[in-house]
Amino acid sequence: MRTLILALLLPCLTACALRTKPPENAMIDRELVSDVRETAHRDHDDLLSAGLGLAGLRAKPPAFADAAHPTAEELRRRAIHASWAGIADLGPLGGYGVVYGGAPDVPGREFGAFAKLPQARAPHRVLAQIPDAFDAKARCLVVAPSSGSRGVYGAISFAGAWALPRGCAVVYTDKGTGSGYFDLDSDSGVALDGTRAQRGATPLEFEPAATSVAHGVAVKHAHSGDNPESQWGRHVLQAAHFGLAMLDRAFPQAAPFTAENTRIIAAGISNGGGAVLQAAGLDDAHLLAGVVALEPNVHVEGHGRALYDYVTEAALLMPCALADARFADTPFARSQGAIAPAWLVRCAHLREVGLVEGADVAAQSRSALDRLHANGWRDETIATAASSTAFDLWRAVGATYASAYLRAAPGAMPCGFSFGALSASGVPAPADAATRAAWWSDASGIPPGAGVMLLGGVEASADPTAPGVQCLRALWDGNGEGARALRESVAATAAKMPRADLPILVAQGEQDGLLPIDFASAPYVDLLHAAGRAPTYWRVPHAQHFDSFLAAPGFGERHVPLMPYGYAALDALWAHLDHGAPLPASRTFTTRPRGAQPLDRGMLGF
Repeated sequence: MRTLILALLLPCLTACALRTKPPENAMIDRELVSDVRETAHRDHDDLLSAGLGLAGLRAKPPAFADAAHPTAEELRRRAIHASWAGIADLGPLGGYGVVYGGAPDVPGREFGAFAKLPQARAPHRVLAQIPDAFDAKARCLVVAPSSGSRGVYGAISFAGAWALPRGCAVVYTDKGTGSGYFDLDSDSGVALDGTRAQRGATPLEFEPAATSVAHGVAVKHAHSGDNPESQWGRHVLQAAHFGLAMLDRAFPQAAPFTAENTRIIAAGISNGGGAVLQAAGLDDAHLLAGVVALEPNVHVEGHGRALYDYVTEAALLMPCALADARFADTPFARSQGAIAPAWLVRCAHLREVGLVEGADVAAQSRSALDRLHANGWRDETIATAASSTAFDLWRAVGATYASAYLRAAPGAMPCGFSFGALSASGVPAPADAATRAAWWSDASGIPPGAGVMLLGGVEASADPTAPGVQCLRALWDGNGEGARALRESVAATAAKMPRADLPILVAQGEQDGLLPIDFASAPYVDLLHAAGRAPTYWRVPHAQHFDSFLAAPGFGERHVPLMPYGYAALDALWAHLDHGAPLPASRTFTTRPRGAQPLDRGMLGF
């Protein structure tokens, strides 16, 4: 009888022991640097759109009742709006919600915290969204690092829009970047609920070391001192553990949630895509069941080109190259048919310093273009890069990444750069309370934007930005101590080889002008093939980097959105994991640019 009773009780005792001490998730408590904030989102305030719905996401950003003191709820709603508007094509001709995608009402709970990697100086924000309709029979957790340098909701239009309506939980991470800007003038940062708080009052998203520099703005990506890009994969894996722990908290009767009983998919766009590929190479514990990377910023040592290399090259040469006559009809390359005067001045400056040849603009622009061609740029990618050139994005990215790679303090950014606000008369000045309050919801993580400017790196000359750009470029191809340190930091960002049995799907537009396909995803996939791996690789003609730009007149007509291929890749991965369907083959799609009419599915080549 005693033997029989023990036999009956043993399964229960084992299950109870697992529920009270889930070994896979226990580590997360030691890695949190804040309490977990749990909030419910129902009744016109859902997980996916904060109650805005697709119509509200397409409208102007929701206003604050008190601009200087927005509530946590207002900030969350506006941050979600900004994350959708900054990534997805929600324009009237783009087809979102009709041809692909959607933003249905998804009630549920959020669990947010600040987590820190061992030995890191700054935390990363993690946020788990668990829908009320979580599918307990097909447990699914999608890990979603933010795109670009955005805040924690930066992948909601991709991973959240796919996962939440189907009953999967999602855990986001800002991967050590984000919009939790610290204001040196007021000595304040961003608290866990998104509101502003003083240093020392509560854990902050980013709190730089106290410094004698008392003016300007500190940005986590640039000033954390951690070179966060080298840790993006670890951020993803740590976020996965956080997501499992929050599922334990949400459903204690069903705990523990582990990689053995919960399918964990890592999915990201751009920098987020690079982060999930980094995570794939670090996943020795077999935490991940599959990976989807869209237009990834992935670096492979010895193959392709590193982001900093081609960004600083573009910052220097692209303005002059785009003055070539072949780009006369390219969107963003001309203003009312005229070449930007600053681009003409850049051609003259490049000739003066011996970087291009030619006696006139036509010859100089051809010379700049020849240099870009020699280093792997194609006309198709240069044409779409006109948008990044017109918005001065190359210089902003170069200054931010140089500071991150060199672990620069706010007052010691390389090449004389800094971040700060401007007064109405255009001189550096402290930001007002309303501007500071909206940074967390509105900023993209890399100034300029949301009232924070890129300052410095200029001189009083015909081409004022040239010295800063040349200085940034010299940090890549120079031989000084700073250049060597920067290249070492870049080398630390290289993705490692993933395990052989991990399903990986990668998709990228062939006209990506920010992360050219020949520099990023293609070398990564080639490396996997050389090692005998068989990733699914989708090349998409007529797709470029910024789906959100497709609503711009004259631009969207030439392209198709990339997001549908990300959703399709997630569908294919789920079919593979859920009922054993084979992964789709690698292919180049047969696409047609949208033209002036609304997008239809036939244009996507599915």
